[in-house]
Amino acid sequence: MREVMVIAAVALAPVAAHAAAPAVDPAEAAIRATMLASAAGWNAGDLDRFMAIYAPDAVFVGSKGLIREKAAIADNYRKSFAGGGNSRGQLRFAFLECRRIGERRILFARWMLTGGAKDESGMTTLVFEHRADGWKIVADHSS
Repeated sequence: MREVMVIAAVALAPVAAHAAAPAVDPAEAAIRATMLASAAGWNAGDLDRFMAIYAPDAVFVGSKGLIREKAAIADNYRKSFAGGGNSRGQLRFAFLECRRIGERRILFARWMLTGGAKDESGMTTLVFEHRADGWKIVADHSS
């Protein structure tokens, strides 16, 4: 009888609850998907597809200083898009952190280019704003 009581006590003991996985921010998921689509455009040599992630009024800060407007940012990248690829190599990202700032999101990531004349890597800080056509980069600082 004592065995039955011990078994019953164990069977009725509370089960340790596992911590629930943190909720995925739908905005962050959409931004990551948009980043991957942009990288796919880069890797396919499709400048328009690569640039689809930028808002028309975006600003970009890189080694050449501040560049205003999507068309000028595209011109900055245009020379590496030729012959169905990108002469700088294949682009991929390592997403480090995404933070909410009001209705905007700021994404910190590492970019990597491999297979071009030389392997390259750097950091990027991107500010995203939700527009009628999805999450768009409004500010890009890449180094």
